[in-house]
Amino acid sequence: MKVLANDGISQSGIDALEKAGYEVSTTTVAQEQLINYINDKDIAVLLVRSATTVRKDLIDACPGLKIIGRGGVGMDNIDVEYAREKGLHVINTPAASSHSVAELVFGHLYGLARFLHNSNREMPLEGDSNFKGLKKAYAKGTELKGKTLGVLGFGRIGQATAKVALGAGMKVVAFDPFLEKADLTLEFFDGQTVTFEIETISKEDVLKQADFITLHVPAQKDYVIDEAEFNMMKDGVILANAARGGVVNEVALVKAIESGKVARAALDVFEKEPKPEVQLLMNSALSLTPHTGAATNEAQDRIGTELASQIISILG
Repeated sequence: MKVLANDGISQSGIDALEKAGYEVSTTTVAQEQLINYINDKDIAVLLVRSATTVRKDLIDACPGLKIIGRGGVGMDNIDVEYAREKGLHVINTPAASSHSVAELVFGHLYGLARFLHNSNREMPLEGDSNFKGLKKAYAKGTELKGKTLGVLGFGRIGQATAKVALGAGMKVVAFDPFLEKADLTLEFFDGQTVTFEIETISKEDVLKQADFITLHVPAQKDYVIDEAEFNMMKDGVILANAARGGVVNEVALVKAIESGKVARAALDVFEKEPKPEVQLLMNSALSLTPHTGAATNEAQDRIGTELASQIISILG
C-alpha cells in the first residue's frame, strides 16, 4: 500500500508507516500533475498540509484513493463531505499542534508588549548611534501578568493558549458558541497539577474586557473581527491572529491601529497568503510570522505519528 505525503511528513511518521508495511513517498508533486501521479503510482493514501488542495475533480479522478489525511487542524483545502460521500476516509490531527500555536501566540504577545519586534529591527541599525533614543522609544512596555486575555474560539488551540495565559498569571475570558465551559488542567514539572474551570461569556463581553485578544476560530464566510468589533475593544488593546487568514478584516485592523484603538497586533496568517498586503508587511505596529504556528519539531513528530496510527487503524 502506497502513501504520498505531498507536503511532507516527519521521520517518525515515515518510520511508523514503513514498520507497518507501507511504502511512503515524500515527493512534492505539483497540483496540476497530482491526479496523474496518484493514478500512475497506485497511491492509496494522500497526505497534505496547507499547500496541496484536494477538490472534487481529484477525488473523482482517483478511484484508487482510500484515505485523505491533513497534517494539522483546518481542512478547508479538502472537499471533506464530498470525499466522505464517495467512501473515502478523511483524517486530520486536531490536537497535535495546539501547544505549538499557543507558544507562538505568546511569543508574539510578549514581544509586542515590550516592543521586541521593533527593537530587534532598530538595534542593528541604530544601536550604536541612537541607543538612548531607542531606549526612550521602547521604555513603555507592559506586563502580561495580571492582565486579561480574551480568547475567541475555545476549542483545543484556544484552550491550550488559555493554559499558557493562566501559567503566566493572566485572567482568561473566553467566547465559543458551541461550549459553555471547560476545565483546564495545568501540568507542572514536578507532577503537580492545577485545574481551572473557565465559563464562556458573550463575544461582546470578551471584547470589552480583554487587554489582549487571541483568535482560534476556523475559516468562515464573514469576518470574526471587523470594524464593529474593534469599536467594542478597550483602547490600546493588543491582538493576535494565528488562526486563519480572513477572520480579521485587515483593512479595519490597520485603521484601528492608526486610531490608537489597537496598540499593536500579531499576524501569523493573512487574507492574501502567500502574498500578504505590503501595508501589513511595512507596518511597524505589527509582529509578523509566515504561518508557522504549528511549525515546531515536536508538533511535526506528533502529527506524523498520529496520521500513521490512524492510517494503520483504518487500513490495517
